[in-house]
Amino acid sequence: MEIISFRTPGLGDQSYLLTHEGKGVLVDPQRDIDRFLAAAAERDVDLRFVLETHLHNDYVSGGRQAAHRTGAELVLPAAAAAAYPHTPAFHLEDIPGEHGLSLRPIHTPGHTPEHTSYLVLIDGEPMAVFSGGSLLVSSAGRPDLLGPERARTLARHQYGSLHRLADLPGNVRLLPTHGEGSFCTTTGAGRHTSTIAEENTGNPLLAIADRESFADHLLADPMPIPAFYRYMGPANTLGVPPMPATDVPVLTLEQVPDRARLLDIRPRAVQAAGLLPGSVGIELDTDFGSWAGWLLPYQTPLVLVAAPGQDTREAVTQLARIGIDTVLGVVTDLGQAATSSFELLELPAFAARLTAPGAQLLDVRMPGEQRATPLPGAIERFLPDLVSDGVPAELDPRRPVLLACGSGRRASIAAGLLLQSGYQPVVLTGAGVADLREQLAAT
Repeated sequence: MEIISFRTPGLGDQSYLLTHEGKGVLVDPQRDIDRFLAAAAERDVDLRFVLETHLHNDYVSGGRQAAHRTGAELVLPAAAAAAYPHTPAFHLEDIPGEHGLSLRPIHTPGHTPEHTSYLVLIDGEPMAVFSGGSLLVSSAGRPDLLGPERARTLARHQYGSLHRLADLPGNVRLLPTHGEGSFCTTTGAGRHTSTIAEENTGNPLLAIADRESFADHLLADPMPIPAFYRYMGPANTLGVPPMPATDVPVLTLEQVPDRARLLDIRPRAVQAAGLLPGSVGIELDTDFGSWAGWLLPYQTPLVLVAAPGQDTREAVTQLARIGIDTVLGVVTDLGQAATSSFELLELPAFAARLTAPGAQLLDVRMPGEQRATPLPGAIERFLPDLVSDGVPAELDPRRPVLLACGSGRRASIAAGLLLQSGYQPVVLTGAGVADLREQLAAT
């Protein structure tokens, strides 16, 4: 038996391909399925099953299309009630495979009501468990994504589900879908895989004595929920079309439709030198798609602004993973039209500017980060709240606004949003709030 994992860092998730005696099992595939099918083909593996642990809240599933293209059997939790053909997985009703392989569904509600983990058995011996968003490495899937009304009930269920999985043999490999970087975890999960024995000794959530205390802990300080999450569950219930083509036409500025939003994916240093008025700047990186889905109206028509030779296919792929298929084209020649600029400063220059009279500072980190490492004197507003709630009224548009976050990424995105409102952004780049605190303390 071999298990190949496919990390998608920007979403904090991983999919799996299990191979055994020429047969394959694909688990929680994302929409860009070619990478999974290519791995199976390279190993001369016939895909036998495609498993979904739950109706995902953070990405559009590729399970239905993977099963359609390969003839594999699509297996979903029995309570998922998806509106397309699939085999329902019932609690403890084994799904027989071939060559001694079988799959045992284990109902593990908590992250979602229908959530189901899959125990892999070879000749009757438990080998691994695909735990989806239930038991994670040193963490657990969060129970509040379906709204506050259901959060406490699901948190109580998650307590039982974690202990149900913790009762498996210690040598069973734990293979969760959610991990570090995912907004589906209750904490910043670290390593990507583990074993049941390691979790029994090292997962702090398994040490919580009772169900109510466990629920209190999970719900005490929840992370924000990305805006696009609300569309993922319905999309995965109803089914989505195949992955769109990732090549998009090159447009001139004159060809950009009035209804389209401009999304600038160029490096932040290039954006700082000049953005197109009204554009949103999100430097292309592994989490580009998540920020675009969070900050822009869902499914709004988009035109990318890219540097010549930049990988626009990666940008289109990341957007398609969360169901955004509305990229109309890309502009690479801006001429003299990019007239909105902002400053990028390294740590020493930023700190010096901050100590000048009349300096105003905006911290755009998450509320939990702000509480854990406060920045004295800063006005606090989480980056997405600049879109939903606007720029804080305390900021004076006549004076520069200094922006800080954990590394400079969110601050540079916020700079473009402030430009649209007539402010003069100055971004701390290459460093974060912790570095800034140390710099200020040393001066």
